[in-house]
Amino acid sequence: MIEGPASDSDEDVLVHARRHLMTIYHPVGSCRMGDDDGAVVDRELRVRGVERLRVVDASVMPEVPSGNTNAPTIALAERAADLIRGRASLAGEEAPAAPTRA
Repeated sequence: MIEGPASDSDEDVLVHARRHLMTIYHPVGSCRMGDDDGAVVDRELRVRGVERLRVVDASVMPEVPSGNTNAPTIALAERAADLIRGRASLAGEEAPAAPTRA
């Protein structure tokens, strides 16, 4: 059994929380994808302001899916693989150029 905090002080409660609490859901959205200035990555998963870097995990999901994050993350990874290979385009856009090796 887990004991409670050493006292009711803010510091002891915070120490206790950091040691014993965890999420019971799948966090998403820490690198949110979108077209607005607050988004970390664009619609092709490229990190804004950083060349040759993409984020391909649940952190780019702008909202928590209603179900488990496994299937949407797999779909995201498949889409990213196509984008990186230059095989996919968004509706109405040209396919991105395939990366070249230096």
